[in-house]
Amino acid sequence: MSAQVLVRISSVALLALIVLCVVWEGWLAPLRPGGSWMILKALPLLPAVFGVLRGRRYTSQWLSMLSLLYLTEGVLRASDPGLTGVFALIEAALAVTLFMSTMLHARATAPARAQGPEA
Repeated sequence: MSAQVLVRISSVALLALIVLCVVWEGWLAPLRPGGSWMILKALPLLPAVFGVLRGRRYTSQWLSMLSLLYLTEGVLRASDPGLTGVFALIEAALAVTLFMSTMLHARATAPARAQGPEA
């Protein structure tokens, strides 16, 4: 897969994860009626938006590690009843997609790979 395709996949997964976190904890299935402070879990993702959209390798590297926190939360909350469990599964799927696409992007854009194979 080309680096440009991986950037597009990462961008879509990142933006979808941000929207999911805000909508989930703000309106659709918050921990407390009327919304909760858990909406702030989307904040750590915001600094990555412009780096991912520009295809920066460094952003892909640290975002891949950050995405594992969202995977952990999604897996832990997947057994919750109602919409919370559904949103948790979606969060886990988006986190896995984000992790894989950012890792593959960082690998595809590594300086050693840009030089080509050694003879």
